[in-house]
Amino acid sequence: MPIEFVPPKYIVIVNALQARIEDGTYAPGAMLPSETVLMNEFTTSRPTVVRSLEILRQDGWIETQQGKGRFVRSKPLGKRSVPARAAGLLLDEAVGRVRIVDVGEVPAPSRTAFALDIREGSPVVVRRRLVSVDGLGPIELGSVYVPVDLADGTSVGSPDPLSEGLLEHLGKAKGLQFGHVTERISARPATGDEPELLEIESDDWVLTVLFAVHTRDGLPAFALDVAIPPARHEFEDSFPLT
Repeated sequence: MPIEFVPPKYIVIVNALQARIEDGTYAPGAMLPSETVLMNEFTTSRPTVVRSLEILRQDGWIETQQGKGRFVRSKPLGKRSVPARAAGLLLDEAVGRVRIVDVGEVPAPSRTAFALDIREGSPVVVRRRLVSVDGLGPIELGSVYVPVDLADGTSVGSPDPLSEGLLEHLGKAKGLQFGHVTERISARPATGDEPELLEIESDDWVLTVLFAVHTRDGLPAFALDVAIPPARHEFEDSFPLT
């Protein structure tokens, strides 16, 4: 049976409030409904509402005035660029020293299932890709997990590098439009064949960055899980303060 995607409730709230700001329902300077009102409207908990409002605040849609409430700032003028650690696979897979390690259908690991909001063990197509840099060696091992129904009819399951980025490829093949990405950074001991592929010690740790890519409708489309040797990578970002 095809996998039915249901967006997380916090994404539903984010999308609904963004739409109301864009169509003028909530004009610039207007105060948003209280957390209690939003909890009742969307039949959800306070932490879920707070999470949604925090996303809108971080993205520049609203601002918080202590003791008063949350107010609309207007639709953000600029878009944040895709982080370099995700751009290679998402935007142009063929650039750089890239080796496709393996491709195949597997049961979704718990981490992937969480990102895609599906049951653990649901079938997904995994595409692992190793990136190396002259003088440094392997710098990241990226694993893309795509639900089998979304991968069907695309080249995601091919062992050859894509001639275009994954976003563009899936957009063309499946008619998808992508809206936003959530990013989670953590650390863990290297597992499986990661020490061999990344040329690190078996007891070394790796940084992991999990990207969950959503469509404009807020539905999780695919996940990108990147393992990075900390000694060969540095994160850098920039963002507005106002």
